[in-house]
Amino acid sequence: MAINMNKMRKKLQKLESRGGGKELFWKPQDGEQTIRIIPDADGDPFREFWFHYNLGESPAFLSPKRNFGEDDALDQFVRKLFDDGTEESRDLAKKLMAKQRFFSPVVVRGEEEKGVRLWGYSKTVYQKLLNLVLNPEYGDITDPEGGTDLTIKYGKPAGSIFPMTDIFPSRKTSSLHQDRNLAKEMIDVEIDYSNLFSKKSVDEVQQLLNEFLSEDDSNGSEDVSKYNTENIVESAFNDLLT
Repeated sequence: MAINMNKMRKKLQKLESRGGGKELFWKPQDGEQTIRIIPDADGDPFREFWFHYNLGESPAFLSPKRNFGEDDALDQFVRKLFDDGTEESRDLAKKLMAKQRFFSPVVVRGEEEKGVRLWGYSKTVYQKLLNLVLNPEYGDITDPEGGTDLTIKYGKPAGSIFPMTDIFPSRKTSSLHQDRNLAKEMIDVEIDYSNLFSKKSVDEVQQLLNEFLSEDDSNGSEDVSKYNTENIVESAFNDLLT
C-alpha cells in the first residue's frame, strides 16, 4: 500500500508547529495583513482562556478557577483584595486577577505554506469579530468555499502609545484555497488546546502566591503605580505566544 502523503504532511506540520511553539502562533505585525479564520468542527472558531500574568517571576499560566472551576488561593486572594476596598488593594487585585484571551485558527494570506496557526487576541478584538459574524451581510466568514478574508490593521495610532487592532472584511467572498485538497487539509488540522498552555495545580498556585507575598513583604512599601499594568499584560501576552 502506498504512503498516504496527505497524512504525512499533516504529521510533519503538527510536529513542526509544536516543536518550540513558535510556528503554531501568529501575531500581527505593524501594518496590514490578511487572514482567513478556519472553520472548527464544533462550529465555534473562538476559544476562550483565562491567564494569570503577574505573579512574581512565574510565566503566564491558566487560571485554575476561571478555566477549570478549581478553587485556588490566588482567586481567593484577589477577591479579598477587592473586598478590602482601598485603592492600593484594588490596584493589586487588578494586577493579579485572571485576564481573558481568545484564540482562533487562521491561515495568513501569502504565508499559506506555513499552514494553520493560532491567532491570540483581546476581548475588544473578539467583540469586533462577533459583530462581524452576526452581521447577516457576511454570512459564514469561515466557509471554505464562500467565506470572507479579513484584513488586520495593527499599529499605534498617532498620539497613542499603545497599538490597536482594526478588522476590515473583504467585499468579496472567496475560497479558502484554490486547491481543494489543500483546503481540506487546513480544515482537518486538529489543534490540541488542552496542551498549549501551562497549567498549575492548586498547590502550585498556593506556593507561587506564598513566594510572591513573601517577596513583596521583604521589599517593603512600594509605589502602587506599578500595579496599573494593562500595557504590561499585553506585553506578557505577546511573550506567551513566543
